[in-house]
Amino acid sequence: MADQKTLDLTQRSRELTIDARGFSVWKTAISQWKISPSETALVLCDVWDKHWCRGANDRLAKLLHGMNHLARVLREMEVLIVHAPSDTIDFYRDSPARRRALEAPPIEVPPPILHEDPPLPIDDSDGGCDTTDNPGVWGEALWTRQHPAIRIDEETDVISDDARELYSLFHSRGVRNVLIMGVHTNMCMLNRSFGIKQMVRWGFHVALVRELTDSMYNPAKPPYVNHDDGTRLVIEYIEKFWCPTVSAKDLAKSARAPR
Repeated sequence: MADQKTLDLTQRSRELTIDARGFSVWKTAISQWKISPSETALVLCDVWDKHWCRGANDRLAKLLHGMNHLARVLREMEVLIVHAPSDTIDFYRDSPARRRALEAPPIEVPPPILHEDPPLPIDDSDGGCDTTDNPGVWGEALWTRQHPAIRIDEETDVISDDARELYSLFHSRGVRNVLIMGVHTNMCMLNRSFGIKQMVRWGFHVALVRELTDSMYNPAKPPYVNHDDGTRLVIEYIEKFWCPTVSAKDLAKSARAPR
């Protein structure tokens, strides 16, 4: 039975502490998190087939295998897999996975929990593209569907980019934990209606899968660090102010552990 299974995870966050000299410093905080797969959803945020920024496409290509693998092993554990390729949902209008998202009776969402929302540690005001074909220019949407490298199981998975649909579905299925991976950490993953901020404000226990994400950041903008460091700063920001992160390897290992 799904209820007899657990995922034993290590979650990482950041907390403000006082050092030996009496100065405030951010410190990494590690804690254990044991969750039931039947009470958990994995959301794939905006893993599109084509982005307007070449650098974004190149970096996503390196993540796709890991994303698909993690979705597969968690699906086998009976975690609910949610595909959320924003702006392309009409592509899936006849899909059983899309219809499944509409099956739950709609319920009223709760008032959001008040939550501090500090500014990001990076400047993404130019769109964040770091490749020479489109520096500092927001491009037009080129995506038409989720990337085909990510398998959708029509018998179990769900397709939706609507937070109210997902809230109703999660409520009907008893989902309390939301794992999220995809792109882009500083934009869609934080700010979509189904993203980190909204899910935290609705009281879900949210965790970012930290290796399976990317940011939109141009090193020509503050704080003038390389792209990987920009992504790291955003992940640390999320750990400080929004939700913990978990490791994809830890997730997969826990899912594969003998019971």
